Amino acid sequence: MLTECINLDPTDRRHSVAPRKDRSQVKQSSPQISPLTVAMLAVRNNRDRNAFAQLFDHFAPRLKGFIMRSGTSSGQAEEIVQDVMLTLWRKADQFDPERAQVSAWVYQIARNRQIDVIRKENRPVPEELSQDTDQEPDASQVLAIEQEAGQLKDAIARLKPDQREIIEKAYLGELTHQQISTQTGLPLGTIKSRIRLGLERLRHELKELR
Repeated sequence: MLTECINLDPTDRRHSVAPRKDRSQVKQSSPQISPLTVAMLAVRNNRDRNAFAQLFDHFAPRLKGFIMRSGTSSGQAEEIVQDVMLTLWRKADQFDPERAQVSAWVYQIARNRQIDVIRKENRPVPEELSQDTDQEPDASQVLAIEQEAGQLKDAIARLKPDQREIIEKAYLGELTHQQISTQTGLPLGTIKSRIRLGLERLRHELKELR
């Protein structure tokens, strides 16, 4: 994991820098500021590795879903997410809370990186990615993605325990049916049946939310 590559030992001060006394840092005391902004400013101003881990845990799964929506494979999406989060760490000094929310800034990095990958592979850039590439993503789009992720998580939590376990292993753990069978001892037919029933239930619940 990327957070392991960046030493998160809070006692390691080799890369720490003195806090910058600017107006953005002063605003951390404001009750209006979001926890993500607080974490991002801690990374920007203090190279805080624990704050980076918090941002990684929040954004990594959401970015992966965002990237895969345009047809990118799961494995390649994970690589792009790693690059995006490493860019967040390296270029944290460019973050300005007065110009963009953390989510908008991170999703812009992700979109630009995804476009670079697609162009290197000589593939056509999807229309939703090619539009307004020099501008920040619309806040409503970011919110919609966040809401979809939350709705899916809630829907999975409402599945029957046996269905939820298999769905999580297959789609969140990215295990093959055979790997799930080996891990759980269940027959392949039972695994396929639980996945089918679980997906049908998810489709039904998510359809009702639209």
